Amino acid sequence: MAGPAPPFPAGGRAVAPAAASPAELNKIVDQCERLQLQSAAIARHVAEVLPAKNRAVLSAANEARELVIQRLMFVRNMCENEEQRLLEKVHTEEERAHQSILTQRVHWAEALQKLSALRTYLVDMITNLDDQDLVHAEQEIFERTEAAEGILEPQESEKLNFNQKCVQSPLLHRLWASAVLCCIAGSEEIHIDEKTVSPHLTLSEDKRTLTFSPKKAKVYLDCPERFDHWPNALATTAFHTGVCAWRISVEKSRAYKLGVSYSSLQRKGSGNEARLGYNPASWVFSRYDGEFRFLHAGHQQTVELIKSPAELGVLIDFAGGEVLFYDPDSCAILFSHRETFTAPLYPVFAVAHQSISLVH
Repeated sequence: MAGPAPPFPAGGRAVAPAAASPAELNKIVDQCERLQLQSAAIARHVAEVLPAKNRAVLSAANEARELVIQRLMFVRNMCENEEQRLLEKVHTEEERAHQSILTQRVHWAEALQKLSALRTYLVDMITNLDDQDLVHAEQEIFERTEAAEGILEPQESEKLNFNQKCVQSPLLHRLWASAVLCCIAGSEEIHIDEKTVSPHLTLSEDKRTLTFSPKKAKVYLDCPERFDHWPNALATTAFHTGVCAWRISVEKSRAYKLGVSYSSLQRKGSGNEARLGYNPASWVFSRYDGEFRFLHAGHQQTVELIKSPAELGVLIDFAGGEVLFYDPDSCAILFSHRETFTAPLYPVFAVAHQSISLVH
């Protein structure tokens, strides 16, 4: 086995190590300079930039905090002022209705007294007078009876009812709707009921998309629940309490209706009884011929929109008796309608162009 190489060559003279070239020295010098510059930059960042950033963050946080406080204080003040104003209106309306009832009570108490006195008088006349005396008293009897005829039967009067419109407030309405829409995590988990789908519509496998066909798209089994003329469909679930909302993608369609209806909505025939928005059992937001409308019981109200929404949201408030249509992107209310709902409401749909889809 060979041992380590001898430190000296065979001649016995030491070999001097090779000297570094100028180029290698320059590289080392350049590396040292870069390290020095990098160290200086880091030191400056730590000594100057980070403290400055920290001061900027503190300042920005304070400004943001002040902005939140100021805006919420403004909203709080507006809410408190609106609350006071509306409560005063409620009190005034309550007092007005109460006073109207008291006035009516006094009026009808006097009427009852007059009628009772007249009846007593007539009974007394019939009991105590003979025929000749009755003939002589005919004029007096006639006059008293004629006065009683002026007392009319009680009639229903709105003056005796509490007027719910006294609490109508654009500020309260928008604040409430915005708060509800911001708190809603997502759409209600609803699906379309295949038994109700018109033959002019095709329902997707996940029961969330309806596609229109001018000709009958699919041969469905006929059943009482199915719409046989209008391109309509109902959801499987009805809502009857609380606040409920769902969203529908409408960007592919230029002709549709969305809203709610009672289960009593007619399903058969081409009459208005089965046409969404043309009967008392349905409330819908409609797009047709580039125009947007709200339809109910045959009455139409135009809805002015700057652009066609890609999605539409439907919100029901049973306690407040209201159905709202809104833009999910901005939570802007597109249209609202007040109604006293008397039965559970089903989400309802109609499509006459392309398709619409329930959004998860």
